[in-house]
Amino acid sequence: MKKLVYLIFFSSSLFYSCKKDPIIVDEPRKTEVLQGAITEDKTLNKNTDYLLKGQVYVKNNSTLTIPEGIEVVVEKADNPSDKGALIITKGSKLNIAGTQDFPVVFTSSAINKNPGDWIGIIILGKAPTNLINAHIKGLTESTDTEFGGTVSDDNSGSINFLRLEYTGGLNPNQEEEWEMDMASGLSLEGIGSATKVEHVMVKNSLDDGFQFVGGTVNGKYLISLNNQDDNFDFDRGYTGKLQFLISYHSASSTHSIRANGLESLNDKGATDAQPYTRPVISNMTIIGPDHDELSGNQSQGIYIRRNTRFNVRNSIIEGYSNGGLMMCPKTKPLLLNNLGSQFKYNMVNSDDRSRAFTYDNGPTGINIIPDPEVAALAVIMDDNLITRPALNKNVIIDNTQEIGFKSPGSSGIIDVSLSANSPALSGGDFSDPEFSTFFTIVQFKGASGTESWASSGNWAQWE
Repeated sequence: MKKLVYLIFFSSSLFYSCKKDPIIVDEPRKTEVLQGAITEDKTLNKNTDYLLKGQVYVKNNSTLTIPEGIEVVVEKADNPSDKGALIITKGSKLNIAGTQDFPVVFTSSAINKNPGDWIGIIILGKAPTNLINAHIKGLTESTDTEFGGTVSDDNSGSINFLRLEYTGGLNPNQEEEWEMDMASGLSLEGIGSATKVEHVMVKNSLDDGFQFVGGTVNGKYLISLNNQDDNFDFDRGYTGKLQFLISYHSASSTHSIRANGLESLNDKGATDAQPYTRPVISNMTIIGPDHDELSGNQSQGIYIRRNTRFNVRNSIIEGYSNGGLMMCPKTKPLLLNNLGSQFKYNMVNSDDRSRAFTYDNGPTGINIIPDPEVAALAVIMDDNLITRPALNKNVIIDNTQEIGFKSPGSSGIIDVSLSANSPALSGGDFSDPEFSTFFTIVQFKGASGTESWASSGNWAQWE
């Protein structure tokens, strides 16, 4: 009997020991072309390589979802009408769920990538603008290019940890822009406040980095790097709130007449079209190209023009030879008389101290002069020629090293977080009721304290 039991046990053991482990075969990668229209809900697959060709419209109230780690390459085109773009139409949504280490990336398909290889991501919503019959500028008008409405809290989706590269393919060289720009980079047009936009980098665009055209969308942790027009552009009734922004220009632009850190306008005619464009911003760091040539270069850290309003505080502007903050005849009185505009608790630098605050004294924007009147409202002047109190608590910085950035780029490494002895680590002020919601209360000025959210993980690439 024992022999029988042993035999059964041995046979069973032999049977199980001879079973092979299951073979796990990785799903082969596929390639899919995104082209034409997406008319129903779609989620991209991590095991698929995506090529976007031409202008792709997400429509019919559909939602496009892009999980972490997906890279979409966009076919390079020379003809502007053929250049690629992802366009989210009114009522549709884009959900991008990248992570710090596995961002979603849109870049050019070219082996030798160049600014302007494609257009960008354009999201259209139903929030208010001051336009009538608003359409994407630069594309053929249709019902798919309409944006704007009356829904302030419109929801166009959620974006987290996204990087866009080599966009801006519509604007020609040296275009004089008296109206809103052609679509470029991440273009948010009539987007409502229920939309989430956080941790986005736009780099190496031939035109603007971020565009806010009307709408009420808010955003945090945005980086605009070496784009050849404005890094942040506000137009046609934008009234949202933004915090923790980095604008970085390492060199003067040869493409645009003005490549500002931030530019804002209300409309082409500087009219009272409402809602007035009025971005509300805290904790922005704007770094321009030190000692860029004044001749022919009109770039500014911030250019507030054509009847726009603004509220900027707790921020740092440095490195633009031509000026830190520039106003014009339509916007300067609004700041001086507190008519919807404020500029407080900021640190401002220009290569020439007298140009920390400047004035556009001509219709072409070329006659740019120092503005001691705005400077007097902002800071106490050392020469005692102007004794008006420093009502706005700003500080002019003569030497950029005084700010105390850990590595502002001169060594080839960009890290705009602050060293332990930086004067910008204190003095942040959020006492204005306008900053009581949405904003994270911090003590420091600029985009980052001693810890850098902009260099953590792989989502932000600074080269």
